[in-house]
Amino acid sequence: MRARASLAVELRDGRTVVTVLRAQAPLALVPRRGAAAAASPDAVVHLVGSASTPLAGDDVRLDVTVGPGARLVLTGVAATVALPGAGRPSRTVLSCTVGDGGALTYLPEPTVVTGRADHETVLDADLAPTASLRARDLLVGGRTGERPGRYRGTVRITERGLPLLVQTQEIGDPDLDGSPAHLAGHRVLGTEVLIGDDDGDTRPAAGEGWSLSPLAVRGVLATAVAHDAVTAGRRLAEALSCMEGAEGAVAATGTGR
Repeated sequence: MRARASLAVELRDGRTVVTVLRAQAPLALVPRRGAAAAASPDAVVHLVGSASTPLAGDDVRLDVTVGPGARLVLTGVAATVALPGAGRPSRTVLSCTVGDGGALTYLPEPTVVTGRADHETVLDADLAPTASLRARDLLVGGRTGERPGRYRGTVRITERGLPLLVQTQEIGDPDLDGSPAHLAGHRVLGTEVLIGDDDGDTRPAAGEGWSLSPLAVRGVLATAVAHDAVTAGRRLAEALSCMEGAEGAVAATGTGR
């Protein structure tokens, strides 16, 4: 299944409004409406899977544009389950552009890589110099008692074409997953990147199952491993709490969910 979706938001009269909203099955985009939406200056859009996906051969792409000064929170409503198929890999791409003073918060639910799945994800974000980004990823290797299939995830974050963070992570190789330099036998890998217009002087830090690494230009990357997604999420939060002005930095890029 091949699907393409587009989402764009702009700042108008002090509020962020959705100006483009197009989607194809298996992906649906559902904006928050009603009193809650009217009371918030941010736009909140939920990612909803409208069919069983990703299956082998699925190719899904979402293009997101956040205009200058606009603020978008993009969230999931249920875990993504990567399923096996007829020997063809599946692929999901999120391509984002954030304008000056804009902010994008991307908080999907966990991705579960089932046995015999072969799935690839790409997060490609280009930021203006004063733009902010918060992006979290929780990857679960297999269902309970199941060895995971193959997964490859690439994150490319640039500032007007110059790299801020470029990394690729893989699971599904038993030797690699058991390595102390990778999952160390854990089932869940969590990462969270936080890039603001003023990230302060954050120093590297580490604790039980987590680490915090400042990026060379601006921003930080938190990484956590755990045996379950709840613990991994808590360890990411612990890592980010080590940032100077952590509460303000997280608030600047959206909800602390």
